[in-house]
Amino acid sequence: MSSVGNGHQDVDIDLAQLFRAVWQRKARILAVTALAGGLAFAGASIIAPSFSSETRILIEPREPSFTAQANAPVTADAMPDELNIVSQVQLLQSVDLIKQVARDMKLYELEEFDPDTNPSAVSDLLVMLGLKKNPLDLAPEDRVLKAFQEKLQVYQVEKSRVIGIQFTSKDPKLAAAIPNAIADVYRSLQSGAKLDSNSEAARWLEPEIANLREKVREAEKKVAEYRASADLMPVSETTNFSSQQLSDISAELARVRGERANAEAKAENVRAALKAGKSTETLESVTGSEIIQRLKTTESEIRGKIADLSTSLLEGHPQMKALRAQLAGIRDQITTESAKVAASLENEAAVSRSRETQLIQQLNTVKADSARAGADEVDLKALEREATAQRQLLETYLARYREATTRLEKDASPADARVISKAVEPREASFPKVLPITIVAALAALVLSAVIVMIVELFSGRALRPVGGSVVLPSAPVEPQAAEVIEVAAVAAAPQAKPAVARNDIPASLLSVQPDEELAVAMEQTLDLAPEDEEAEDVATGDEFSIESVADYLVESGARIAFAISPSGDDGSTATVMLARHLDEIGRKVVVIDMTGSACPTWLMAARKDLPGITDLLCGVAPFSETIHPDRLSGADIVPQGNSDVRQAMRGADRLSMIADALADAYDLVLVECGPANAEGVSRLSRNGAHEIILSAPKPDEQELVEIMAAFEKVGYADLVLMTGETPAARKTGRRDAA
Repeated sequence: MSSVGNGHQDVDIDLAQLFRAVWQRKARILAVTALAGGLAFAGASIIAPSFSSETRILIEPREPSFTAQANAPVTADAMPDELNIVSQVQLLQSVDLIKQVARDMKLYELEEFDPDTNPSAVSDLLVMLGLKKNPLDLAPEDRVLKAFQEKLQVYQVEKSRVIGIQFTSKDPKLAAAIPNAIADVYRSLQSGAKLDSNSEAARWLEPEIANLREKVREAEKKVAEYRASADLMPVSETTNFSSQQLSDISAELARVRGERANAEAKAENVRAALKAGKSTETLESVTGSEIIQRLKTTESEIRGKIADLSTSLLEGHPQMKALRAQLAGIRDQITTESAKVAASLENEAAVSRSRETQLIQQLNTVKADSARAGADEVDLKALEREATAQRQLLETYLARYREATTRLEKDASPADARVISKAVEPREASFPKVLPITIVAALAALVLSAVIVMIVELFSGRALRPVGGSVVLPSAPVEPQAAEVIEVAAVAAAPQAKPAVARNDIPASLLSVQPDEELAVAMEQTLDLAPEDEEAEDVATGDEFSIESVADYLVESGARIAFAISPSGDDGSTATVMLARHLDEIGRKVVVIDMTGSACPTWLMAARKDLPGITDLLCGVAPFSETIHPDRLSGADIVPQGNSDVRQAMRGADRLSMIADALADAYDLVLVECGPANAEGVSRLSRNGAHEIILSAPKPDEQELVEIMAAFEKVGYADLVLMTGETPAARKTGRRDAA
């Protein structure tokens, strides 16, 4: 608190003085507190105690299980919403329900619920003076209802479908009995409402069901009469007689046509063989003839005799001539029988053609009948739909009627509520709570007394002090402009400035940083570079030797053949396979030739390891087209290692360049994976051609790379393409995992 004026100094509240004033009057404050506590204790003890008890009801759909149909699907009943719960709360407080409870428990006989029957003298005086209406003018039932409503409290438990019924009474037995009675009456009313609804539904459904039965009978009669008049006899649930007959004739016609075509083909084949003078021994239709089989058997026997006699007799011997004459006669018989077989097949074809003509005529007749039946079936389906709709409606009404009649008993229609907590007789009074009332009254008196003391101190000015400790001297009674004010104020010393940090105080670790490193450290501290940005910089630096970069280089350079060297073995071969698949993803047609000893590319790309490959091609045991196989995970192709002896295959290694050139005409890139090969071997395989050499080293060793490059430079390859076999996404993931 402060004020500014001509004759006043700014002041503030002295809290210490306020607490000192309260402490100085502690005896009075404690006396007032004890007096208030005593009066509250006495007053609470005099008040007649009242008791409260509560019943809780859960609102939920309840249906008896025995009324449900056996074949009806089980569906979840809709749960009551918030408005339904509020409506049930109002129903529990309805006048009719309270009056029924009051009648059942004879509450009008109790003075607690009708205190106006014995009014006090003050009440009589107020009535005589006209200041109050005579309560006896109301009916006893209305007076009981008013008192009952004052003691009843019905509420919804928050965020639930539970309703609490609380009642307060001077009698603990009544406090427990009345909420339970309200719950019972409420459930009885709910069950009665369901019984009334079911009985009304049953009365309405009876004449409707009788009417629907007559309609269903008439509709089904019309369907039967129309089906008989239109000759639409049903064969199954989905087809009629005409449709079934049409289907059977179509199937028989297809079969006869097949037999006719088969017989004509066989006859034509035999005729062509006989005309060309070819042997008919290989024709199935001829060899199946029993006569032909016997003639073949005789021919074989004669040939056997000729073979036996040829060792001892000459060709001009009469017996040899007789046997050869018999052999010629057998062959003529075979030819004759073959012609008979051909004629027999042609007869079968002619019979089939006649049968086909008859079936086509029958099919046309049945088609006409089916078309007429289709037009009649439209009207029939309309009649069937009408009959089906009437029948479904009748079945629905019958099900509802059976359900309604089974719920006409009292216990068959339970209320949509159940008691989850019954009221019990309370042991302690709900009001008054003597001890809490006493404590609250004492605390209120204590706080109020202290506040009054503080207010008195403030208004008296003893709890005010000048701001900043200034002393104000009164001035002489002169003009305000000439008044002299002398102030004594304390002056605080100004804080000393911190000395600058000299270079000698900087740690030696920072002084040892090079100028470029100092600039980087300063930029990082200034810009607050995130770890993600550092990772992005590292990834950008390492992109030069990634699989994607090598693939882009091969595409831009237009290389047709590339040899991949893998000093580390299968790791480098795996990276080469990844390079081939990436080239396929970007639209390049690639083939990989597996020249490794471990066959790692074959394992990764081919469906099986035992497929023919480059060794079989170099040995000449497999054709060129059988050695190229698709990759099982991409659109690239693979020439596997093969199954032939590697040493024998390497004798023809000079043919590899010719094979690679041939593949280069069909593919955009031929990628030869050589494994951990040396420079001389690669020079021999490539014949020092203008091919790209890819050094696939996922975990490169600097010294080893220098030696490999020097070796290739000696054999004429100065420029090598280094591939680390790591994608930017993989590096980023690995860096995050390491972090």
